[in-house]
Amino acid sequence: MKLIITLIFGILFTGFSYSQNLSFTIKGVEDTVVHLIKYVGNKLYYADTANIISGKVTFDGSKQEQGMLAVMMPDQSRFDFIHAGENVVIETSSPNYIENMVVKESKENKAFMDYVIRMKHDRDAATKLQEQRNALGEDQEAEKEKINHQIEAIGKELVNYQKKIIQDNPNSLIAKIIRMAMDVQVPEKPEDNEDPAYAFKYTRAHYFDNTDFQDDRLVNTPILQSRLEHYYKNMIAQHPDSIIAYITPVLDLIPKGTMMYRFFVTNITGHYEKSKIMGMDKVWNTMVYRYYCSQENGNYNGYWMDAEKLDDLCKDTKKRLRIMIGDVPPNLILPDANNEKWYNLHELDAEYTILYFWDPNCGHCKKVTPKLGELYSKKLKDRNVEIFAVGKATGDDYEDWKEFIRKNNLEFINVGVTEQLYKQAKTDPHSVIPSKTTLESLNYQDTYDIYSTPRVFVLDKDKKIIAKSLSVAQIEHMLDELQEGHKDDPKLFELEEPDDAE
Repeated sequence: MKLIITLIFGILFTGFSYSQNLSFTIKGVEDTVVHLIKYVGNKLYYADTANIISGKVTFDGSKQEQGMLAVMMPDQSRFDFIHAGENVVIETSSPNYIENMVVKESKENKAFMDYVIRMKHDRDAATKLQEQRNALGEDQEAEKEKINHQIEAIGKELVNYQKKIIQDNPNSLIAKIIRMAMDVQVPEKPEDNEDPAYAFKYTRAHYFDNTDFQDDRLVNTPILQSRLEHYYKNMIAQHPDSIIAYITPVLDLIPKGTMMYRFFVTNITGHYEKSKIMGMDKVWNTMVYRYYCSQENGNYNGYWMDAEKLDDLCKDTKKRLRIMIGDVPPNLILPDANNEKWYNLHELDAEYTILYFWDPNCGHCKKVTPKLGELYSKKLKDRNVEIFAVGKATGDDYEDWKEFIRKNNLEFINVGVTEQLYKQAKTDPHSVIPSKTTLESLNYQDTYDIYSTPRVFVLDKDKKIIAKSLSVAQIEHMLDELQEGHKDDPKLFELEEPDDAE
């Protein structure tokens, strides 16, 4: 029932646009400038302007994308209509544009207006019944059930009405819009299926069955965006691997080089690029690499971006995809501050490893690194947790790095591309590669995309990344939770302390 009411509200005032001559007679409006507005998803953009004189205004529809348009008045009031390549002639009057609208020419808009009228009727009827039900007492369950059946009947009649419009206008844009907006019809569960989530899983599997991925006009309607966002926000468990697993088969159905492709890709990518949830960068980077950076005939599929900028983005993304949560990151083999002992990240025998990148002259590092040293010496050292700290140690930073280690008594593993190693590798790279280290280790800043410091990665015993970009307090609380017998240990650092790592 809730879905039915939501659908009625959602579609009632949703318009769609486009034709060749878009002509309107609007009574009760003084001569002024009015705007033609287009939809891209649920966002509105100015498409054209014209003068309304004696209540009449015409726009050239041949210059507009087909889909959903609106006429907007100077007071920001507007009414929507469908533009599907035919002439549109509509009469209405201010201020109740929808209620007073008469479609003189346009098969699409005649069907649309009939639909709007029916939606309003069903919405009002369902709302009235809901109010009656809500007014009943707890001892009137029979009456409530009767009203529930009446509301369900409205929903069923609505579905039948939608199907009839689609049947009567099979190739029309309005039919495609209605079909896209309809709920998935879930069949009866097979007798041998005991899955309590059967209906949900069926809905998810068939969620886009009624969306015509071949028709770019649907991009210019708000319904497409609302359905897309509902899918990836509510139909999929918010875990990066789950999101990727369910999103990619959908995107792979959309023709590349189309507006539909661009809309789906940019909408999903943009959402997870802004996500504050740890690990969601895997979705963002996967989207970029798979759908922007993939190529057809030598051209990037992210056709809307400058190719040169895409080159840089794709190179960076390829590197970042190696340091995602759940993956084993590239190995690092580097010497200590005295160039005497070499440490191999992947060979550390530790239950957990904190991979820490820092710079002795970074202001934030100067605050965070001593805290990390205290956490290690007081708690982690005796719990088989190792810290593999890679410091910036080349050039003038070398002495500062060693001095910082001594001054703060940092007991964990401190390695870096020392001044001696840097000069030797620069003069004769074969003298250290591959006998002592690797090119990826020497270029660790590029390998691990270290664009700022400090950077933190937490690795499990198999050296898989389980967390990153944590503060020292978050590291402490996380490891206390993970390691048996330490959940209730006294804390050295409170979570609210503002020392978040990058």
